Amino acid sequence: MLVNLSFLSTKPTGITTYALNLLPNIQSLKLTLLTSQKIPNYASYPVPANLTPDQGTKGHFRRLLWTQFQLPQIYKNLKSNLLFSPLSEAPLYSNCRFVVMVHDFIPLRFPKRFSPLTPYHRYYIPQVISQAQHIICNSQATAKDITDFFQIPTSKITPIPLAHDRTHFRFLNLPTGNYFLYIGRQDPYKNLQRLISAFAAIPNRGNYELWLAGPSDRRYTPILQAQAEELGITQQVKFLNYVDYSELPKIINSAIALVFPSLWEGFGLPVLEAMACGTPVITSNLSSLPEVVGEAAILINPYNVGEITEAMQTIVNDSEWRSHLSQQSIIRANQFSWEKTGQATVEVLSRYL
Repeated sequence: MLVNLSFLSTKPTGITTYALNLLPNIQSLKLTLLTSQKIPNYASYPVPANLTPDQGTKGHFRRLLWTQFQLPQIYKNLKSNLLFSPLSEAPLYSNCRFVVMVHDFIPLRFPKRFSPLTPYHRYYIPQVISQAQHIICNSQATAKDITDFFQIPTSKITPIPLAHDRTHFRFLNLPTGNYFLYIGRQDPYKNLQRLISAFAAIPNRGNYELWLAGPSDRRYTPILQAQAEELGITQQVKFLNYVDYSELPKIINSAIALVFPSLWEGFGLPVLEAMACGTPVITSNLSSLPEVVGEAAILINPYNVGEITEAMQTIVNDSEWRSHLSQQSIIRANQFSWEKTGQATVEVLSRYL
């Protein structure tokens, strides 16, 4: 079985994290990895190194061309009988049999003018999933989207939740700092303008900070910075830019809470990783997020700034509730593991080998 890892980035995104944590747990399937990176203990076939998000739009475009025109020949030469792609890309109208992983359809829910992701999701991905032998996805919410958007029968879809690295994201018993934390990109659907407004409305906000951990974006970061300045909280809203994976557990453990008011998620890895650290979570009551947190978080309507403020104030004022959420978060996070994700994935892939 071939595993398409041509997209692997040097700065791990959610898809890269998923793929690299899944690999050891599907190794029994005798994999050959299509990758430009050296991954010890696996058979691999080299692919060009310029096909990743690190090269921006050009990298994505080159990868699609490689997938369509070169991957079928590799599949034939290696005498493969199945391709597994951890993202929704595969050769169309070819001799390749494939299973793909679908993460979300956010570009269809929140389309951006002139973004290449909109036609990619509107025209390319529907063809991929209709031609796939089977579709794996990361939540019941994403499975429903596949059916609702593209009328794919539920019998062709298997939701398999993601997980977290238990050796990395864990309770460290560090002193709690004075900051609320958000982790992720700064796209509008992540709802950071409402989060900043909610933070500004906390009665005793002068005692606290809001840390935004994620890559700066020239399209959106200046807007958020201007909002913080207008609200008079420039000194309290910290834009951390991209935080190295090795540093995340420390800043998560010391946060008062993770606040993740996204308007939609396919899964929501930062929420699970925070729960694994015992950090209280405030997150949205829609999409996949209630599936992830169960009853171990404060769920808010992400369109209601007042609800976000009230949840943050509750975390600040009620130490017993904060301690309860911390304990429940760890219990909930322990229900997810890459071993479970891998086992369920092997069961699906084995049916098509």
